[in-house]
Amino acid sequence: MNITTGRFSSTQVLEGDAILAAIEQSLAMIEFDTEGKVLWANDNFAKVMEYEATEMAGLMHHQFCTKEFVNSPEYLTLWNDLKSGRPFQEKILRVTKNSRLRSFEATYTPVFNKEGQVQAVLKIATDITERENATIKVTNELQLMAEHLLKRAEDGVSSSYQIASAIDKVVKESDDNMQGLQILEHKADTVRKTTKAIREIASQTNLLALNAAIEAAHAGEYGLGFNVVASEVRKLAKQTELAAKEVNSNLEGIAAQVVEVTKGIKRVQTVISDSQLRTGQAVDEFMSIGQAALQLDNQAKVLGDLL
Repeated sequence: MNITTGRFSSTQVLEGDAILAAIEQSLAMIEFDTEGKVLWANDNFAKVMEYEATEMAGLMHHQFCTKEFVNSPEYLTLWNDLKSGRPFQEKILRVTKNSRLRSFEATYTPVFNKEGQVQAVLKIATDITERENATIKVTNELQLMAEHLLKRAEDGVSSSYQIASAIDKVVKESDDNMQGLQILEHKADTVRKTTKAIREIASQTNLLALNAAIEAAHAGEYGLGFNVVASEVRKLAKQTELAAKEVNSNLEGIAAQVVEVTKGIKRVQTVISDSQLRTGQAVDEFMSIGQAALQLDNQAKVLGDLL
C-alpha cells in the first residue's frame, strides 16, 4: 500500500484470472453454450455430480435435471431467460451420474461477447445436499411431533368431555337426591303435625275419660260399668300419647339425619361445581394445546413445501 496516497498500488491489484482461479478452487463451476451443451466443468462440480471432469464436456444440461423439471414450462423459461441475458439464482435439485439427487444453491450467469450477445452461461454452485437432508429430517420430525401432540390434545379434550359428562350425571343425581330429601322432609313435617294432632286428641280423650270417671263415682253402683269404660279409654289415650311421642321422636331423628345428608350433598355439590370449573379449564387448555399443535403442524408442512 502506498503510504503517501493511501491507495493500493497497481502491482497489488488482483488480476481477473487470479480471482477466477481462486473461485474455481472453492466452488463448483460449469459452463454451457446457449443450447445447454457443457463446454467445461471444474473438478469440484464433476466430483459432486460423480463424473470425471474430462467426461462432462459435450453432455447436455437436461441430463443433470429431473424429468419433471425438463418437461415443465419452467425449464423452457429458464433457458429463454438465460439466452436473453437474464441471470438466474435459486435453490435447485440435480441428478448425478449414478441417478442420485443433489441439492445446490446455484447462480446461472450469462456470458456476453464484445457485441453484447450471450455466447455462454456460467453456473456457480454450492452443494447443500447434507444441509437440505438434515433440514428435511428435522421438518419431518417436527411434523410427527406436532401430529402426536395434536392427537394427545384431542384425546385429552375427549377425556375431559367424558369427565364433564359424568360430572353432569352426578350433578343431576345430586339434584334429584336433594329434591327427594326435600319431599321426605316435607312429609316428615306433615307426619309431625298429624302426630301433634293425635297427641292433642289423646289428651282431650284422657280428660274426658277422667270426667267420666268422676261422674261414674257420683253415680255409685250405677256408674260402675261406665267407670270401667272410662278407665279403658284413659289407658287407650295414654298409649296413644306414648305412641305419638315415640313417632315424633323417630321423626326428629329422621329430620336430623336429613339435615346431615343435605349438608353432605351440598358439600358434594360444591366439590362437583369446582370440578366442573377445573374440567372446563382443562378442556380450554387442551383446546389451546390442540390449536398450537395444529399451527405447528401447518408450519411444518409449509416448511416442507418450501424445501
